[in-house]
Amino acid sequence: MNGSRLLPGNLVLRYTLQERIVHWISALAFIYVLLTGLAFYSPSLYWLAVVLGGGSAARFWHPWVGVLFMAMCVWMYRMWRADMRITAADRAWQKEMPRYIRNEDESLPAIGRFNAGQKYFFWVMFWGGAVLVVSGLVLWLPDRIPWTWRGLRYLAILLHVCAALVTIGGFIIHVYMGTAVVRGGFTSIIRGEVTRGWAKMHHALWLRDLR
Repeated sequence: MNGSRLLPGNLVLRYTLQERIVHWISALAFIYVLLTGLAFYSPSLYWLAVVLGGGSAARFWHPWVGVLFMAMCVWMYRMWRADMRITAADRAWQKEMPRYIRNEDESLPAIGRFNAGQKYFFWVMFWGGAVLVVSGLVLWLPDRIPWTWRGLRYLAILLHVCAALVTIGGFIIHVYMGTAVVRGGFTSIIRGEVTRGWAKMHHALWLRDLR
């Protein structure tokens, strides 16, 4: 981090344009594979595939968009790997997480650019995405798997469903926290800017290191 993130006036650059573009590509890709995946999972949800262009289109694009999602996760890892390390400050913040849930941010320990919950979410999506891609490759190319290795297909189905459930749960919590709980969180990933007061309230150590 450097002083270039301190903008004129009372603003701080929280996310660069590149970070925002990568974030939203990954978000839209995940939503697409989530909806088409649900369509494949249950006949009662097949109407989702119809809305998204039909079963054939969904079947074709689902794996490719899944690869795109994982590529964006890798890109985010390259951008944020230093910020996503769990630190002593994160562990102290984690012990006070009930205050965070109750919106008592002024009583929380100072934290860096991302809090522990955001970091855990990142790793859940990164490793969950990796499991989805690897297991998805087995399901994508079943003819390449010999019948004598059919156990691998069954394992891939189990892992794909489990990873999907975990990442969907994480995604729902992430959206809820970013839109309903932390005011300014959602707009920051759109505009890229936050006020210095917001940064001091939610990420005081990060703001300190920018000075």
